[in-house]
Amino acid sequence: MKQRKLGSIEVSAIGLGCMGLSQSYGVQDEAASIETLHRAVDLGVTFFDTAEVYGPFRNESLLGTALKGLRNQVTIATKFGFVFNRDRSDFGEITGTDGRPENARAVAEASLKRLQTDVIDLFYLHRVDPAVPVEETVGAMANLVAEGKVRMIGLSEVSADTLRRANAVHPIAAVQSEYSLWTRDVETNGVLEACRELDVTFVPFSPLGRGFLTGKAPSGSALDASDYRHSLPRFQAEHAEANRRLVSVIEDIATSKGASAAQVALAWVLAQGNHIVPIPGAKRIANLAQNVEATDLVLTDDERKKLETTFSPENISGGRYPAAFESMSQK
Repeated sequence: MKQRKLGSIEVSAIGLGCMGLSQSYGVQDEAASIETLHRAVDLGVTFFDTAEVYGPFRNESLLGTALKGLRNQVTIATKFGFVFNRDRSDFGEITGTDGRPENARAVAEASLKRLQTDVIDLFYLHRVDPAVPVEETVGAMANLVAEGKVRMIGLSEVSADTLRRANAVHPIAAVQSEYSLWTRDVETNGVLEACRELDVTFVPFSPLGRGFLTGKAPSGSALDASDYRHSLPRFQAEHAEANRRLVSVIEDIATSKGASAAQVALAWVLAQGNHIVPIPGAKRIANLAQNVEATDLVLTDDERKKLETTFSPENISGGRYPAAFESMSQK
């Protein structure tokens, strides 16, 4: 597996977003999830992404159980900062943000126990709390670094200005935001530029558009009843057909290269810079293996240009989130 820089260390060029192993995309058997995590390590994946809100809590516990014996081989990132229903969490159950210093500490302490580890490799602020200056939140996270409970600090879905303010308090190792062919805000809002300027690793989540860009995502009516994509505008009938026409361009390029649409979509993200480490999710081992192989796929300049033209923001039908959740992300 090719490696890329993450803060002061190196990780696999593609990580694994673990949310779907516990929530959001239908039911997943825990034994199957553990098998997927173990297979990821076998394939050379060393970067695993979770959060307290996934499950809630169940995803961190899953990683703690599955990776405890492999801890010296992997880098684990987790997150804090949402207010949510502690009995059931999906994107309809998140009610706000909490960036208070005392919450940063409380969540870190609890995450350490669930992950069965003595240090969190990368601790993200999941969303900025507008009621708490980011300098205060990052200062509390920096204290956790000083105490040896956290190795590196990250931010999620922040503006370029917020990144610079936070980095002035303590070095920021990574910024995580959604980035894919059909979500490209960070190209124009200054976030990618700021990451390059400050030597911050950029970690795209949902680089496959929550499965839509693979060409294999089921229609809204065929999704499992518990699948949170029911709530996402781009998966709704009034938008999905227009978006599927765009995906056919990915599929055509994939066919010409003897690859899958997923591999083409990931290869495009990887080609945007060596400071980029995408974290696609994968519940099935076959999809996991396919994603890993994308690190070897090279797109020509013409192929990249065709993809970028096809997926110009004005061509995408529907927003990425319902309005209430979208408002929690900085622009």
